[in-house]
Amino acid sequence: MDIKSLRLFLSLANTLHFGKTSAQMHVSPSTLSRTISRLEEQLGTVLFERDNRTVVLTPAGKQARRHIEVMLSAWQQLQSELQQSAHSLRGQIRLYCSVTASYSLLLELLQHFRPLYPRIDVVVETGDAAYAIEKVQQDDADIAIAPRPDTLPSNIEFLEFSRSPLMFIGPVISCPVSEQLGASPISWETVPFIVAEHGLARQRLYEWFRQRTLQPTVYAQVGGHEAIVSMVALGFGVGVVPELVLTNSPMREQVQVLPVTPALAPFEIGLCALRRRLQDPVVDAFWRMRHSPS
Repeated sequence: MDIKSLRLFLSLANTLHFGKTSAQMHVSPSTLSRTISRLEEQLGTVLFERDNRTVVLTPAGKQARRHIEVMLSAWQQLQSELQQSAHSLRGQIRLYCSVTASYSLLLELLQHFRPLYPRIDVVVETGDAAYAIEKVQQDDADIAIAPRPDTLPSNIEFLEFSRSPLMFIGPVISCPVSEQLGASPISWETVPFIVAEHGLARQRLYEWFRQRTLQPTVYAQVGGHEAIVSMVALGFGVGVVPELVLTNSPMREQVQVLPVTPALAPFEIGLCALRRRLQDPVVDAFWRMRHSPS
């Protein structure tokens, strides 16, 4: 039972209409229905009597409504008190992430963080995500957005908040690479690949080849997944990139996702920081943003 679920319940208790509540709370009707069913299961009772035309609060639902109104009021009061305290916190926080993460994942975090902590200066450095944990370990960044490595260093704390599948991509344009991809079966050992210089995507691609007792033909090694998308779009080869990068790439229409099986393990994306740096109130304030219910 979380704050968002309670807010959805209270909205439905007020409107007694699934469609109106879905629109007001910006959730799908199926999500709303699952949330209410989960609350009823957790409380062990029916909160709404509903059929195709009407929605009515049960006596238990009316009782739950009174308690939830008190709970949400107390929660809002706590938020207000903590925000007043947060406004006095000052300092600087250094963040590191890829270019793609800076205008997708990081943007959302900063939109919540800046109003709460207006006296904390935020310094953002962008670069290859493969270097994110290294940046944190060398104390060049307080917090980084990074894919979780297969082996996490013992002094690093990792907080996952998203997952992104790894996709094989090929060019759309007519070129020798497209012709190779049109063969059945594809001779993967002869297809030119654009690979990352370092990082988890490179490791997983090479492991994919190793499991097939094949060696990849490397056309070029580049820094950053964004560069892989560009070179693939130009017809230089095939690449592997996180779906997040592809979705946000201006060249996404110039590449195609290749149906390769088995699929590579997805990226677990999250915040990483040195455990000792989380003792700093400024760093901890940003870290705790991921724990805060919306």
